[in-house]
Amino acid sequence: MEMLHKIKALHREGVKLHLHVYEYGRGRPKELEAFCSDIHYYERLDPTGSLFSSLPHIIRSRSSPELLERLKADNHPILFEGLHTTWPLTQGDWTGRKVIIRLHNIEHEYYTGLRHHVRSPFQKAWFAFESRKLKAYEQEVLSAFPVATLTAREARYCREVLGAKQVMELPAFIGWNIPLCHEGVGTFCLFHGNLSVPENERAAIWLLKKVFRKMDVPFVIAGKSPSARLVRLAHRWQHTCIVADPSETEMQDLIRKAQVQVLPAHTMTGVKFKLLNGVFCGRHIVTNEAMVQGTRLDSACHITESNTGFQSIIMQLYRRPFTEEETELRSGLLQHYYDNRAHARQLISWLY
Repeated sequence: MEMLHKIKALHREGVKLHLHVYEYGRGRPKELEAFCSDIHYYERLDPTGSLFSSLPHIIRSRSSPELLERLKADNHPILFEGLHTTWPLTQGDWTGRKVIIRLHNIEHEYYTGLRHHVRSPFQKAWFAFESRKLKAYEQEVLSAFPVATLTAREARYCREVLGAKQVMELPAFIGWNIPLCHEGVGTFCLFHGNLSVPENERAAIWLLKKVFRKMDVPFVIAGKSPSARLVRLAHRWQHTCIVADPSETEMQDLIRKAQVQVLPAHTMTGVKFKLLNGVFCGRHIVTNEAMVQGTRLDSACHITESNTGFQSIIMQLYRRPFTEEETELRSGLLQHYYDNRAHARQLISWLY
């Protein structure tokens, strides 16, 4: 979604976009055609070969000679969205070509975090192996090309740890011009996210066991592809439940109706878009430092680290009306830090 809003913002500023996309079996969205001059699709390679490659899997699996040939055919500036897409930069000389790598997070940190969230010894070994390859790759590529990060924290890390020489901070492009928060009082607490992601499942289970188990407050978990284990646990208590695979409309309705969004994180990589969605579409938010670090959204959240801290703040907020003043605070954050038009113009100035 962040890239869709970026594409729209650049199009509104008059940029002629040539889009290159790796397919995931999700179809080819027609909506993009209205904003791009042309779109080219590529298939990812089979993952088995990555075991024997010095390149990380997310890079090697996106190594398309056809893409490389198209990029070399002209001299347009290139925006590589995510470290995943940067295989062409390992091929030949790019001197004189304007290139920016847009990092979505610090990938080797993210993979280290994934290793702690899975149970399988094979998966743990795989994520550790990939994390080491990713860090070496990041140090090589990010020291050679300009980098745009999502947060100030990641900009510092790229300079100080990964040796990047040209680093710019560019916050996320989002889908809201004004906050869509509803004043008054909601009816339940909510955790939402992609539940197939190990970190999100771990957070949901922690909330069930350590925070809501003994609280007499309705708690809803909502998200994509929950495991059987999480579904069983969510239905163990009368005041907790799970909504599996809600549509986008259903998810936004849950966020709108919730009184408190409870959104802990266990890693500090990237920007959690569920936090952006929660801040600009929902009421009260209780979270921790790992979730808000670098987002500049901490003033819109109630921050704590312990299970007892979460319980105490939730009880304070559960019947406290969400006010017009709080909506105005979020409006100010939106205008100052998440202005798509300003971000698009900044990006254009870097690319041209």
